[in-house]
Amino acid sequence: MTFRKVNIAILVLAIVIFLLVLHHNLLGLSDFLKRDVADSSLLGLQPIDFIPEAPQRLTDERNDQEIPVVITASDDRLGGVIAAMNSIYHNTKSNVVFHIVTLNDTVDHLRAWLSKTALKKVKYRILDFDPHVLEGKVKVESEQADSIKPLTFARFYLPMFVPHAEKAIYMDDDVIVQDDILELHNTPLKPGHAAAFADDCDSTSNKFAIRGAGNQYNYIGFLDYKKQTIRKLAMKASTCSFNPGIIVANLTEWKLQNITKQLEKWMTLNVAEDLYSRTLAGSIATPPLLIVFYKQHSNIDPMWNVRHLGSSTGKRYSPQFVKAAKLLHWNGHFKPWGRTASYADVWEKWYIPDPSGKFSLIRRHSEIYESK
Repeated sequence: MTFRKVNIAILVLAIVIFLLVLHHNLLGLSDFLKRDVADSSLLGLQPIDFIPEAPQRLTDERNDQEIPVVITASDDRLGGVIAAMNSIYHNTKSNVVFHIVTLNDTVDHLRAWLSKTALKKVKYRILDFDPHVLEGKVKVESEQADSIKPLTFARFYLPMFVPHAEKAIYMDDDVIVQDDILELHNTPLKPGHAAAFADDCDSTSNKFAIRGAGNQYNYIGFLDYKKQTIRKLAMKASTCSFNPGIIVANLTEWKLQNITKQLEKWMTLNVAEDLYSRTLAGSIATPPLLIVFYKQHSNIDPMWNVRHLGSSTGKRYSPQFVKAAKLLHWNGHFKPWGRTASYADVWEKWYIPDPSGKFSLIRRHSEIYESK
């Protein structure tokens, strides 16, 4: 009996020692977990999800989502690109990366302008556009040869410029952004839609008359409905058109639907059949987009594309409305860096002078009028 009692005592003692060691280790582990959970709380981690490698991974994911902004840059309009980029950069805390599409003869000028000014901190890639992709797809008439700008069609090839992005923003170079570009990027697109645009019928200045073209706020203003190819599409001529100067694109859908090939198809057909309206004023890139995205696009908040500041229509806007606009667009004949356009002073606040002096603003000098 005595020997049996000794064995029981030894067993009890062993169990007590084991429990004490286990308790000590658990306290240490608890402190360790508390420290790591406290450190990772900012990342949204829950204690149950604690994994040793998770904090670093989630730290990387916590970085602001990259917002790709595609913009074209031709040498004669480079000041517009600089002002647009500057306005975007200073009105957001998001991780914006500019994909600047240009031609070879502009690259050095653009890079020097960016590197020697306050924009040297922006993230950007300079991409060369090959005009040869347009061969056989653009109808060039002798009297309009100078008006055919290859970069006008760069928006058709968005997935080429940002191949790994799911979503991207395209914008013309004649814009100023006055709000956080993140809001525009977050524009919801309906399932199956590859792009979102601002409808012309939603524009404050809709139904305005363009000199020599009549009302261009619907499909008949861009397409020739006398052509059988257009009539076969069964698109209502009164359908509201949209402005492709600002595009929020779902690039995954764009690639799935082969949007680029569809656009090229209609470009080629126009060369053969002359499908665009005879009174077309301005954007020759708009008609194929109208066809491909007929009733298959989502809508951008019209305040994210307040346009026509480059025409007489822009004078109708009140200063209060211009201040409230999230994005101002000087589409039209008058650019804010050229002849006097509406609210050019608002644009000029974001302009950064060219360090090389190659690009300069053109203004009407009051002396001309004073001397008369």
